Amino acid sequence: MLERLELEAFLTLAEELHFGRAAERLHVTTGRVSQLLKKLEGRVGAPLFVRSSRTVELTKIGSQLREDLQSGYEQIARGMERAAEAASGARNSLRAGFIGALAGQVIHRAARKCAEEGKGFAVLMREVQVSESLASLREGHVDVLAMSLPVTAPDIVVGPVLFSEPRMLGVPAGHRLADRTTVSLEDLAGITLLRPARSGADEWLTDRHPGHTPEGAAIVGGPRVQTFQEALQLAGAGAGAIIVGAQAQQFYSRPDLVYVPFRDAPPIEWALTWLRAKDAPRKREFARIAREVGQAHVRG
Repeated sequence: MLERLELEAFLTLAEELHFGRAAERLHVTTGRVSQLLKKLEGRVGAPLFVRSSRTVELTKIGSQLREDLQSGYEQIARGMERAAEAASGARNSLRAGFIGALAGQVIHRAARKCAEEGKGFAVLMREVQVSESLASLREGHVDVLAMSLPVTAPDIVVGPVLFSEPRMLGVPAGHRLADRTTVSLEDLAGITLLRPARSGADEWLTDRHPGHTPEGAAIVGGPRVQTFQEALQLAGAGAGAIIVGAQAQQFYSRPDLVYVPFRDAPPIEWALTWLRAKDAPRKREFARIAREVGQAHVRG
């Protein structure tokens, strides 16, 4: 029987492809992650990851196991989440989703501030993948979502900007642009840009994979990715470049990727969003607090 910790360690490491980050998310040591993985590989009878001093990659068997287990694990996690919410009084809670590390820090601090100030509702945090994005709001998995702009869907309320960050181009180490101190939007001509998996008809994140430069030169659309970690892995392997925020340098540094700032592109802004049909004072109050926290956090 597969143990819960083995399952969580495997799926987290399969997403992060980094023992340190996986251990941090699981609140255990890297040695514990390695121990759980070895136990699972013993059950399977084959390696699930290829490890070197610099990289961690899934084997073919590991990739298949991740595909087989992921949906079932997510269903179990959602069931446990709903049960926990019901037990703690879901009507007195706010489920706050976030995409990316910096948004996660801001939402965590805003949740803590709500508790300290006695706002009367508990904030339950949940990480949302890029491929889930607005679907997480529309399907009721979260009540509010911290995500990057622009968001133009008419059924979505966009709250105040939480923070903004410089826009950067992530290219493989050794790419012709990797040694530049800055790049221009015109440098994207002829470059293959990775694209997020389609998450509906909204075409969210089109600013991250434009079809043309400002002067009209074509930009090649590359493979679609489900998660940010998948995008980093493919970009590092040379499958395409990615447009990211400056937080990538702090939270997602990799030896196979170089992040070069744009000199002529606007910053990426982040805001709290929620369904227009489910607008509520509690959400606007949390958005106000999150903005205060976000602005202070970025300045600090």
